[in-house]
Amino acid sequence: MLCGFSQRSDGTRRERGHGFFRQNMGDFILMKYDIFEESFRTFIADCPEEPRDPDGREGDLCGLQLGAGGARGVRAPNRALIEALLARWYLDRDYYLILNGDIEDLSKFPLHAIEAAWPKLIETIKRFAERGKLRKIVGNHDYDLLARRDYPWQLLPGMVYRSGENKLFVFHGHQASSLYVKYDYVSDFLIRYFARPLRIKNSGVSKDSHRRFRTEKRIYRAARTLGVIAVTGHTHRPLFESQAKYDRLRIRIEELLLLMNENTPDMREVIRTEIQFYLAEMQTLADAHDREKKTQSLYGGGPFLIPCIFNSGCATGKHGITALEIENGEISLVYWMSSDTTRPYITSEALDRATPDGFAFRYTLQRDRLDAIFTRIEILGQMPEGRM
Repeated sequence: MLCGFSQRSDGTRRERGHGFFRQNMGDFILMKYDIFEESFRTFIADCPEEPRDPDGREGDLCGLQLGAGGARGVRAPNRALIEALLARWYLDRDYYLILNGDIEDLSKFPLHAIEAAWPKLIETIKRFAERGKLRKIVGNHDYDLLARRDYPWQLLPGMVYRSGENKLFVFHGHQASSLYVKYDYVSDFLIRYFARPLRIKNSGVSKDSHRRFRTEKRIYRAARTLGVIAVTGHTHRPLFESQAKYDRLRIRIEELLLLMNENTPDMREVIRTEIQFYLAEMQTLADAHDREKKTQSLYGGGPFLIPCIFNSGCATGKHGITALEIENGEISLVYWMSSDTTRPYITSEALDRATPDGFAFRYTLQRDRLDAIFTRIEILGQMPEGRM
């Protein structure tokens, strides 16, 4: 298990001897990639595996970071939304619920306070578990659960879903973050006993664009090499087929520019208007205070970007909640909101829009077939990476 500790059958933890970290002043610890890749192989091999039902439905959510109420918990508009979409969409439609780490925010709140603040949500999760349709994976914020003997649900380091020879690997993602991998308890200690009492803002990997990008790039390279689809959370940034929103906008603009000279003057004006729309959206991202919304470059150094890393995002956003869904052999990135959006990009780019039972607005932002993704990983992954 890559994250330094694994769970014995009696619920206690044992340390694994992966001595593959070196001290570095820039990032505390700088992992050599080739050693990380080998440990990633071991991590996948250590995680439980089950065949994926081709007719089954899976919903992946990460980073709920449930607190005890107040300003430091989940944003108030998202609270009712989380409770409603789990009970009235995923449970009612008989989904498997994959909670991919950082569900309870134990770095800031004790478990009993979280349970007291979220009785309705916990009862819904219990109903998934009673059906045998709960898969709960630990992250860096709820890692302490592994030490508890009274926790009601099985905790997993990660989960491998197999379809023939193809593997879809679901794990939180902090295992690729240098700081948390080696010093998860030290990090938790600093947050719990220094940052919180002194009101120091905790700038984790999800708040640091450089650290986030390095974490995602390690996962991308390892998933590409091993030929798997990696489904993560941790960095809080939605990714679909290895692309973030900023990357998708840039690629779309390049596609439209190629079409400009191949169309009639009237169509060129339509294309020009669309390009200007996307340029404005890119400028909004570039001007954003939280610059972690964009990347400076794509992960690959080769001629193709391999669609091997997906990220469900988190539930702590300002406007809504992102999630990954798998249904009928297709994987989708969806965006949930408690009220209809006036954001032009969402309404323009969404593949479809639904209002299930009137309790929320659901936008499908991206969708692709899993078999097509695995084919692209197999064929394009054989190309040399180039300079990374």
